[in-house]
Amino acid sequence: MRECFSLPPISMPPIRTPASGSVGVDEGRGIELSAAALFAIVWAALAGVLGTAAVAAIVRRAASGAAAQSPELVDLVIVREDLEYRYTLPPAWSQKAEPVALRVLVVEIGRLLVELTGTVVVRRLEQIPELRAHGLVWRAEEAN
Repeated sequence: MRECFSLPPISMPPIRTPASGSVGVDEGRGIELSAAALFAIVWAALAGVLGTAAVAAIVRRAASGAAAQSPELVDLVIVREDLEYRYTLPPAWSQKAEPVALRVLVVEIGRLLVELTGTVVVRRLEQIPELRAHGLVWRAEEAN
């Protein structure tokens, strides 16, 4: 069953953005988060810097570009309803295990961000403890 998420307006404090609920990191010994929770952190962090319209465009483009490498990314759907963006994630992303597709998507988002903004936004994402604790790598040269 697919999960659909509504994205409320975001007022983000600098750098650290928790997923919905009280999810955190235990001083570097990461709490297991689902891919859906990790994606929510990525979305919120990017939206706080770039705005939701830009994030929607970047994530759509990244998912489209990475779908050949990870076919489940075709199940990542972002739509605009009225003035809000909603996303539907691949069903496996609701599990605690982190699917490979999320890692592939993150590298592609990172590639696009570096192309569009230089390393400024990527460096900001690299500072988020939850993402760091799960080993999400934003630059292709570091993923190898």
